[in-house]
Amino acid sequence: MRPPKIPESVLVVIHTPALDVLLLERADRPGFWQSVTGSKDAPDEPLTETCRREVFEETGIVFAEPQLVNWDLANVYEIYPVWRHRYAPGVTHNTEHVFGLAVAPGTPVVLAPREHLRYEWLPWREAADRCFSPSNAEAILQLPQRLAAGA
Repeated sequence: MRPPKIPESVLVVIHTPALDVLLLERADRPGFWQSVTGSKDAPDEPLTETCRREVFEETGIVFAEPQLVNWDLANVYEIYPVWRHRYAPGVTHNTEHVFGLAVAPGTPVVLAPREHLRYEWLPWREAADRCFSPSNAEAILQLPQRLAAGA
């Protein structure tokens, strides 16, 4: 039996300089599109390491440290009831830390078939509209301002 998930995760908005955003369709919920997301593997795992591991596991993308930007934004949200069984009894909320990851256009993507069915690169507004998660959509909508501010 797996240990319970840690209710602290990362959301990594992967984008090109032209603000095309990578979205992934969940295998366990077809029609649910999202950015890379995932929980810490251990309470002491650094958030940047969680990002590196999740981005590689879900997309096959390997990146250099300067490409990853911590937006210093944390969203606390209620875990969807359908996924609460993955957490310890009584855990109802997760803290999600948001990062941006700039990649070159045409960066190859290799999906983890157990996690995702398809991927698409979409213009940022269209990507935000496609996301099922409100916090993911809001992060994508912040992308132009974050890049303009050099964040």
